[in-house]
Amino acid sequence: MRRLELAFENALFAARWLLAPFYIGLVAAMIVLLAVFLRELWTALANIALLSVEQAILKMLTLLDLALAANLVLVVILAGYENFVSKIDTAGHEDRPGWMGTTSFAGLKIKLYASIVAISAVQLLKNYMAIGDKPPDGPALAWMTIIHVTFVGTALFSALSDYLQSRAKD
Repeated sequence: MRRLELAFENALFAARWLLAPFYIGLVAAMIVLLAVFLRELWTALANIALLSVEQAILKMLTLLDLALAANLVLVVILAGYENFVSKIDTAGHEDRPGWMGTTSFAGLKIKLYASIVAISAVQLLKNYMAIGDKPPDGPALAWMTIIHVTFVGTALFSALSDYLQSRAKD
């Protein structure tokens, strides 16, 4: 019976490798984000003399939004892989981010929430900036603001619950 239990547990443990294709897919998603980023950068540079201040700021916010999304995907790839699949052996590589290998699931969750809040804030700012060109209707802008505040609240409550849980362990 013990041998059967051990074989079952080893099979469950090996199942973590089923996540590897997800991380490969996320790398492909980063390539897509890079292609869109380069396209947006190219169009901004090609039209640099024609851009108004507001249009230049909107382009910059679009590039920033894409960079934040790519950062979010990278954090999920690296921290998710290390937390759930296998440690990434970089043998003390000088460029290894300091958080790699030390980010717990709770820490990963906070990083994700912070990235989502930042992306939401950039989207909201882009919509406010575009008011002169093509004004969004009031209800749409209100909903975007409510969604952003909801993201902020979720991040704060999650951080608070993690803090309280860590204090309860002490």
